[in-house]
Amino acid sequence: MLTFLWKFIVFYVFYTSGFLSNYVTFEDEANIPAIAKYFNTKGRYEEVNPYLREDILAVNRSILQPPLDECQQIHLTAIIRHGTRYPTTKNIKEMQQLYNMILHNASGEQSWLHELQTQWRMWYTEDMDGRLVQKGVDELKHLAVRLSKLFPSLISEEKLRGGFIKFITSSKHRCVNSTLSFKAGLTELWHIKDMEFDHAVNDALMRFFDKCTRFLEEVDNNPSAVTEVEKFKQGPEMRRVQQKIADILNVPYSAITDDMAEAAFYLCAYEFAIKTVNSPWCRLYDEVDAQVMEYANDLKHFWKRSYGYDINSKSSCILFHDVFSRLEKAAKENMSGQQVAEAVTVQVGHAETLLPLLTLLGFFNDSEPLTSTNFAAQTRRSFRTSHMLPYAANLILVLYDCGGGDLRLQPLLNEKPVTFPGLADQASMPLYQDVLQHYRDLLQGCDFETECQLFKQPAEV
Repeated sequence: MLTFLWKFIVFYVFYTSGFLSNYVTFEDEANIPAIAKYFNTKGRYEEVNPYLREDILAVNRSILQPPLDECQQIHLTAIIRHGTRYPTTKNIKEMQQLYNMILHNASGEQSWLHELQTQWRMWYTEDMDGRLVQKGVDELKHLAVRLSKLFPSLISEEKLRGGFIKFITSSKHRCVNSTLSFKAGLTELWHIKDMEFDHAVNDALMRFFDKCTRFLEEVDNNPSAVTEVEKFKQGPEMRRVQQKIADILNVPYSAITDDMAEAAFYLCAYEFAIKTVNSPWCRLYDEVDAQVMEYANDLKHFWKRSYGYDINSKSSCILFHDVFSRLEKAAKENMSGQQVAEAVTVQVGHAETLLPLLTLLGFFNDSEPLTSTNFAAQTRRSFRTSHMLPYAANLILVLYDCGGGDLRLQPLLNEKPVTFPGLADQASMPLYQDVLQHYRDLLQGCDFETECQLFKQPAEV
């Protein structure tokens, strides 16, 4: 009780004094669905970093841990997924179909089902189609402020005003608006009203998957590429979830398709992510059900965007080379005593932007691939999009100069240090040259145009 009163007093002081009134939150745990940590790419950033539920601007600079006190940050690249969005038109149509069935056919006795039938209204409309919501605006503003606290020498008012921070975005409205929100987080933090800051739209970098012919033909538009996903949807685990939902609603088993089961799961996720509501939709699933739904979605991402096919990751070659060319330019400028011209690059894209790049870099690669038959064996898998790719997910690469030509590169995922696969012996801040050596084959090869040709030319003898 005293803890609650203390939190309330702190919040009240902040709120009434005007300091950070939009930024400090204390969230009631009862409002969080028990299944919230299984929402895949529809999950909140706060489920990945729970400490943000109490203070949305909390940072811990000690996690950076440079090997020497004299290490100075000289460049930062942040590749960021857009913030929380509305469902897409396709999802909304499936949700409407499910809602109509529940309104007219379901006859269970549960109070929450009665609430769905009499009080809840289908408020999602097709014209919403994936647009950024207010929560998404706030997420990018908050992320900008937190990164400025984590990296104050790089993300600073001086650097922003001086043109040393560059912004690049996908053309999708949710990404453009996320970019505008990130910039607003900084300009509001520093009360900048006399300048505006440009951003570049670059789909070749941030939507490379739309430009890769081989990926589109062999994977994205190829039903046979997701055979494992379809098998799982027809398998015993998904069938049990569908039948359980049908039993709860008192409808025939045939009435609940795998698309309807997914639509109900998404309704729980969207209601929570957008409105912070523990919706009656969430009562259709217990934790075991949610793990099945999570695995079905992880399977789809594994086969369509990640380790399932080589071209999935190779489609991100263009972004990979862009990132490393920025690092190399910053390293050379720094070593020659020049000021680094591009101290910070903020690039806003999609889950489909981040996942192929993470895959190309070798992150979250389990010893066994995800298949339709190894759900039980994969309970401890590292490949969990719920952990990797919530809304506002971000991969950050920070280049340090530790003196005497000692350059270090630190990767962070969702503001937490991670270790480059294959460089575990150097912890989270390996020598930059060792990183270049580790990825030398990709740096020398991995040509986007060559990889993405539908029919490769035979090698000359």
